[in-house]
Amino acid sequence: MTLVLGIDSSTQSTKAVLVDADDGTVVAQDAAPHPDATEVDPHAWTTALEAAAGPLLPRAAGVSVAGQQHGMVALDEHDAPVRPALLWNDTRSAGAARQLVEEWGGPQACADLVGSVLVASFTVTKLRWLRDHEPEAARRTHRVLLPHDHLSRHLAAPGTAAFTDRGDASGTGYFSTREDRWRPELAAAALGREVELPRVAGAGEAAAETRHGQVVGPGTGDNMAAALALDLQPGDVLISVGTSGVASARTQAAVHDGSGLVTGFADATGVFLPLAVTLNAARILDLQARLLGVDHDELAALALSAPPGSHGTTLLPYYGGERTPDRPHAVGTWTGLTTTTDRADLARAAFEALGCSLADTVDALAAQLDRPVGRVLLIGGATRSRALQQILPAVLGRDLELPEPGEYVARGAARQAAWALSGAATPPAWPTTGTRTLTAEPTPEVREAYVRLREQTGAWS
Repeated sequence: MTLVLGIDSSTQSTKAVLVDADDGTVVAQDAAPHPDATEVDPHAWTTALEAAAGPLLPRAAGVSVAGQQHGMVALDEHDAPVRPALLWNDTRSAGAARQLVEEWGGPQACADLVGSVLVASFTVTKLRWLRDHEPEAARRTHRVLLPHDHLSRHLAAPGTAAFTDRGDASGTGYFSTREDRWRPELAAAALGREVELPRVAGAGEAAAETRHGQVVGPGTGDNMAAALALDLQPGDVLISVGTSGVASARTQAAVHDGSGLVTGFADATGVFLPLAVTLNAARILDLQARLLGVDHDELAALALSAPPGSHGTTLLPYYGGERTPDRPHAVGTWTGLTTTTDRADLARAAFEALGCSLADTVDALAAQLDRPVGRVLLIGGATRSRALQQILPAVLGRDLELPEPGEYVARGAARQAAWALSGAATPPAWPTTGTRTLTAEPTPEVREAYVRLREQTGAWS
């Protein structure tokens, strides 16, 4: 049996899965936590990688890393971080995003230039923030990497030049999806100085070797890895419910959405992965469980004991600002609370709010696709909740396909490692088993109440 190792370095943790390269069977896995913050010392990620993946790596013939997108790892000429890395969900660069979009000629011109309209998540906006708020750190910045680039280089043999892939690169704001290349002048204009950028490895390329001769794949962004793991087909939409909520689809042509609702990313196979993202997803439920003093199983039970619509209680769950729609300074807003509102209403309203927020991403994505939406697949840690499994198809008004629980981002990285190891033109065929269909009676009134609240609060943020 030839084994490959896939690593998912997410916002919350590092997860590693050791997989049979021929059929994708997971034979071992481990995990290690990350600090809970929107800026993190990159050494914390390498420490977590060594803890989770270190014991498994000697058994693998190849390895690849999928990482949270957009994070800014700014290094000096000695490859030491000039400051903690800024993560995708750090919104301090919202003003810089607006400034850069204006400098680049407005939203549509920005989308035409790099595939997406910039928001605070994008790496390039963090470079501008660094220039304006920490000029000494900006002056010392010699090289800029993404989180997965930093970890791939850590795994590679000493002296290996930094590398990335087009999927993760397309989330920086200085990579042109239309031209399939870096636009280094955009990074330089944002930071105020030229910086080194990693080499963009080809899809499925053996990008490097470890010190022990194991193949290192190009790596990619977490969303691209999940799509690779599930082998998305034309018309499929993938919803991922983790720290963020994401709806994505593979397309043959690049998307350039001037509205900014859909980001026109590249994927890990040579085509494209437009997606719409929310900043708030599973943590909506985390906060609600904490506020009600219950665990997640109890929260689900409470929610399912309330009727659809939560007796008129509606939540707009923009606790950490929001990206779809672009409201970086928004806060959570509740409405419809009365003297008869109970704990069950509050619990169900949180699940319904999560469902409505995800429905916004699916609608935005569907408007950019060249064919009707077919299957809608659902993955992510929060999907284990029986309340979400029952409430989400009702809110979306359609059946959902739920693959068996698994670390799909890490599995996608493993599939990429197997691809790089094989030298084949396409990734290996790995079956997806144990998929269930989730169905429920549609509840359009829930979405209607949510949309009213969303529109009423638009001027506040």
